[in-house]
Amino acid sequence: MLKAAIGPARHNLDPAPTYAIRSFAVALAMVVAFSAIGGQLVRLALKGQIVESRAAMTQPLTTSFWRPDILDRNGRLLATDVEAPTLYADPALIIDVDVVVEHLVQVFPEFDPVELRRSLSDRNRRYVRLKRGISPALAQRIHNFGLPGIAFRNEPKRVYPNGSLAGHVLGHVNIDNKGTSGIERYIDEAIGIEAAHAGAPGSLEPLRISLDIAVQHAVEDELRAAVQQFGAKGAAGVILDVNTGEVLAAASLPPVDPADRTQSLDPARLDKLADGVYELGSIFKTLTIAMALEAGTADLDKIYDVRAPLRVGRYIIRDPYPVGRPLSVREIFVRSSNVGAGMLALELGSERQRAYLERFGLIKPIRSEAGPIAAPKLPRRWGKAETITIAYGHGLAVAPLQFAATAAMLVNGGLFVAPTFRMSSPETARPVQRIVSPETSAAIRDLMRSNVVSPHGTGRRADVPGYEVGGKTGTAELPGRGGYIEDSVIASFIAAFPMSAPKYLVLVMLHEPKPTEATDGRITAGVNAAPVAGSIIARTGPLLGVLPN
Repeated sequence: MLKAAIGPARHNLDPAPTYAIRSFAVALAMVVAFSAIGGQLVRLALKGQIVESRAAMTQPLTTSFWRPDILDRNGRLLATDVEAPTLYADPALIIDVDVVVEHLVQVFPEFDPVELRRSLSDRNRRYVRLKRGISPALAQRIHNFGLPGIAFRNEPKRVYPNGSLAGHVLGHVNIDNKGTSGIERYIDEAIGIEAAHAGAPGSLEPLRISLDIAVQHAVEDELRAAVQQFGAKGAAGVILDVNTGEVLAAASLPPVDPADRTQSLDPARLDKLADGVYELGSIFKTLTIAMALEAGTADLDKIYDVRAPLRVGRYIIRDPYPVGRPLSVREIFVRSSNVGAGMLALELGSERQRAYLERFGLIKPIRSEAGPIAAPKLPRRWGKAETITIAYGHGLAVAPLQFAATAAMLVNGGLFVAPTFRMSSPETARPVQRIVSPETSAAIRDLMRSNVVSPHGTGRRADVPGYEVGGKTGTAELPGRGGYIEDSVIASFIAAFPMSAPKYLVLVMLHEPKPTEATDGRITAGVNAAPVAGSIIARTGPLLGVLPN
């Protein structure tokens, strides 16, 4: 027993040295591997190469833009940019395309399910823009669906706090927030816009234009009331500063919402002041008499025998309300004699008539900051018949805004000022040109005032006590196939105030007004456009700083 107990001893080897060797070897291998990777990264970096992660999603370069605010002449906001969510998708992260399509079409019924499914099924695409400028409420609704691969990014969106107010003037922007018409397009062409970057709002200075929101609202409100009262298909109105050409208000009905660019495609919503040309009727007699006075072929007291109609070929020109006796030039204007205007024009001659119209700025197209103004439509031939009809506002069609600028020249002392939507300043002032003499301008002012205060004047319903209103009516039948449409007219009224020292010019147009009981069944401008002009003057005069005298 003892021998067994003290037999040869067993040798137990210590494993610690073996584990240490293995650990050292593993560590050394890791150091070598990471050193190799690090060396490779350094080598690539020094060579200017970039290591891309295949899983990274890159968004496209920005295609949206920040725009400057648009303010009215008193600093009130007309247009601005806000950040709005843009809905987009990463097809590679979408789990179930059909579920995504079902939810998105539920929120946006205008989406085409087939096209949407095709776009979202292409997993090689990492960014698919679905809809820009959605409301926060809709964004939250989509977010609550919890759809993988559907996300949002903020981009600029143009908003118009006053709705459709001055919509034709402001114009529209496209999906990339670039201006396509009106003042918005002028901004892109003359002011400049900024590319939008995430988290970096625009820094452009606001653009202040000549419109006055309060005056604009009053004009649009009065025109809406007139459309309803007289059953007209549309209306338009403008107020100009006769000395600077600044447009204080410019309205056309039906209006357009500047936030809805599709409305600009509706022919019924055409800007009647700048985009349409019309035969404006007897307000052209203002020009005819100004030509005769400038040429020296007539004065206000010269008498013309207007009792017999004028005959040109198969055409006969008569007075709508013949007096039955000869009329002076003053009476030709006040009583709106077509025969008298035709006789003045024939005495002047076709060549001089056209030359004066060109001098008055009514032959060639003009433009404003809100865009090009429709070119005048001239007669194919300018013979005796055309000379007579143009004298009383038929046969030559012009844009109302272009005519308003000419009318302003006739009452401001004879200086032509182009219509502008920029605030007048030494930097923006345009050169002025004398077109008619101060004496002719004074005579036109006298005639326009007489037409409102005379008991026989066609514009007496435009009178506003204390404002010294002067003006001229115009009722022009609309052309149709084979001639003019007898009961379809454009009724217009051109006015200025105060006539002793004119500051503002007002032009009102009603398209196809209907006879009413209040107008004794008539559709002439004296019973509809004239009183509308008077209402506009009474309402906007105090806003423009002109108090009744």
